Amino acid sequence: MSGVNVGAGRVVTVFGGSGFVGRYVVRALARDGWRVRIACRRPDLAFHLQPQGRVGQVMAVQANVRHPESVAAALRGASAVVNLVGILAEGGAQTFSKVQAEGARAVAEAAKAAGVDTVVHISAIGADPSSGAAYARSKAAGEAAMRDAAPSAVILRPSVIFGPEDDFFNRFATMARFFPIVPIVGADTRFQPVYVGDVAEAVAAAVAGRAQPGSVYELGGPETKTFAELVEYVLKVTERARRVAKLSFGTGQLVARVTQLLTKASLGLFPKLLRMTTDQVELLKHDNVVSEEAIRDGRTLQGLGVQPQAIEAIVPTYLYRYRKTGQYQAQRLGA
Repeated sequence: MSGVNVGAGRVVTVFGGSGFVGRYVVRALARDGWRVRIACRRPDLAFHLQPQGRVGQVMAVQANVRHPESVAAALRGASAVVNLVGILAEGGAQTFSKVQAEGARAVAEAAKAAGVDTVVHISAIGADPSSGAAYARSKAAGEAAMRDAAPSAVILRPSVIFGPEDDFFNRFATMARFFPIVPIVGADTRFQPVYVGDVAEAVAAAVAGRAQPGSVYELGGPETKTFAELVEYVLKVTERARRVAKLSFGTGQLVARVTQLLTKASLGLFPKLLRMTTDQVELLKHDNVVSEEAIRDGRTLQGLGVQPQAIEAIVPTYLYRYRKTGQYQAQRLGA
């Protein structure tokens, strides 16, 4: 748990603070006494975060990591910076290279120019310059850019992140609601899902100076499960009797190519729920868990003083709505 009033009214700029992870990071930093400046492309979509702090403590400004001048402006007067910007799939000008590699470099160089020494960057487990997936390569390039311009930056690599607004458990719960079969690729691939609130606590700890400067921390939850086990768990919680179709990587690549073509042909109107990319299939070929080296060196959530929360403690609190009668499933007339 972070200390009280660590920020003492100083400014921390959070790039990508209006997103899924961002809202939890903003809450944690505001609680610690920081004045939080949310830098995002659409400040109007961040107004809902103002109640996370006292009056005037949380504010949003316009910035785009693809435009270095806006990044520099968002850092004026800041004492710390957090970069949360990332995408799961490319679209239009939002490419992996532009957002996750060049964007990270823009933030790091702006921090250096502004004299900001406290830099925290969110990457991902699996970041690898030699990966067959463009996503993983761009994450690795972003890390390299951070180390180059901001050597003392703390890099956090989470496994798949879950929480009420996630695009993982919610996605498969939705599929189970509408389809009799839930197809997955990489059924035996292992994941170590980490709660979004724990990731936010890790960010707050790093910003407060409780992380080793220049280190890479790997963030995972207390449980390691295969992809198939996670989907089966979703079906159990939502009480949906569905068959899990385990597709080979070859079949997955074929399906991904088809959905990519349909998405392009429909000008983006093809249902997001059914989309899959060849890059995502490539990522599923590798386990997404905390390494033995990180555990040995204490570069984990526990090393930052955060005790990770289990899937079973969080996921049922927001997946209940996918049951046939939602929160009323267990109630009986006359009970």
